[in-house]
Amino acid sequence: MACNANLTLLETQLTCPICLDVFKEPLLLGCGHSFCKDCLQGILKESKTNLICPVCRQEVHDSSFAPNVIVKHLIDTLKLVSDQKTGAENCPLHHDPLSLYCEQDQEIICGLCGIIGDHYHHQITPLTSVYSRMKEEVSTLITEVQRERRSLEEQISKLTNNKTRISNESDVFQRLICKEFQQLHRYIDEEESHFKDIVVGKTAELVGSIESQLKQKNELLSNVYKRERELESFGNEHHLQFIRVSSLDLYSSAVMDWQRSPLPRSSDPSYTAVSFKPGFRQDDIKLTVWKRLHRRILPNPELLKLDPLTAHPLLELSRGDTMVKRRSLASRRGSNPEGFDHSSCVLATRGFSTGKHYWEVIVGSKHKWRIGVVKGTVSRKGKLIRAPDAGAWLIGLREGRIYEAFTSPCVMLPINTWPQRVGIFLNYEKGELTFYNADSPEELIQLYTFQTEFHGKLYPVFDVCWQDKGPNPLPLILPQRLGGHFPKG
Repeated sequence: MACNANLTLLETQLTCPICLDVFKEPLLLGCGHSFCKDCLQGILKESKTNLICPVCRQEVHDSSFAPNVIVKHLIDTLKLVSDQKTGAENCPLHHDPLSLYCEQDQEIICGLCGIIGDHYHHQITPLTSVYSRMKEEVSTLITEVQRERRSLEEQISKLTNNKTRISNESDVFQRLICKEFQQLHRYIDEEESHFKDIVVGKTAELVGSIESQLKQKNELLSNVYKRERELESFGNEHHLQFIRVSSLDLYSSAVMDWQRSPLPRSSDPSYTAVSFKPGFRQDDIKLTVWKRLHRRILPNPELLKLDPLTAHPLLELSRGDTMVKRRSLASRRGSNPEGFDHSSCVLATRGFSTGKHYWEVIVGSKHKWRIGVVKGTVSRKGKLIRAPDAGAWLIGLREGRIYEAFTSPCVMLPINTWPQRVGIFLNYEKGELTFYNADSPEELIQLYTFQTEFHGKLYPVFDVCWQDKGPNPLPLILPQRLGGHFPKG
């Protein structure tokens, strides 16, 4: 009760003399009295002369008043104590207000519990301090939770965007797949029609031949029927009439016709049964179609050109930098810092560091050459090292009959036909470089495949080779107008 009386007295001392309520934003006058900010501003508006303190009636000359910080802190403390008193609970053992906190047992206690009770000698903290500490901890936790919430929201937003992007990309890929398979179905339908046309054409040819033979045989059969009837008519005559008729020219004529053109026998050796052979086996259809489809599904051929800056001084480029051959010593040009100075090589102007690329080289009847790709970083000074470890992937021909792949060591290629046109397919991401015999406009015949992991930009390279044994003057040519060479859809 005494505590409540003291609080009431304190509240009276903290009352504004003007509004008779607890100070709100108290301001301190020069005479030492305090008033609410709003109350003091009201007096200033009504006063026509200097301000007179409503309590001591002294004249106040200064018009700027400082906040009374001490009174404000007392009011804040009064509010906190009043709030605690309003919801305060008493100790069930000592019936005193629960105002302390035992840190060891983590219990709220009264003052007597900490002096004579079970919490004697325990670490005791006022509830106000514990409340402030816990408020700070909760505030810190709220900050961390808010940070975690923002992080989760950001992650959810990214996941949602990723989901949307994946869905969109999936739709695009599905449309591309439909387009690709529509094209493949069209190719398959074309191949099916092609084989059916062969069968229908061969059938028409054989059936037409047989029908012609049938027509001829039917005509002969009609003549046989006719002769048979004539002879039967002779045979049915009375013997006197038979002799009379036989003595006539009709009998002699029939016998002579029979002797001149005897009837064919069923065992005529000129007849031979015809078997149906369309020109291909059933087992060959899938392989043939696959080879043609492989030709179709390759990328469109690259229309490459040669880079004169990289050419050896004894190489001559022509036809818009699409053909290269060896020039005479008399016409040797000056060397270029970027060019080969020992090997008879030249690079293409374009390099590839990603994707799928296909191009062709016309080697013709040239009896020695080397083609493939090299890294853009290979040295062009001195002899070109022809090995994958040195950044060069090449195949070539020597002596007009020996094909080889320049691995470590070299591999002889079992090529029986002499390709006039070589196709090169680079699948950069898959790490494959494949060479084909591209003479046929409908299918490719694989010659050799390098399998590795590519790094950096790769450039097509063309080596016309020097004259080792006999002349080697024929050029290497990059085709520019392929026309109908490729059955592209």
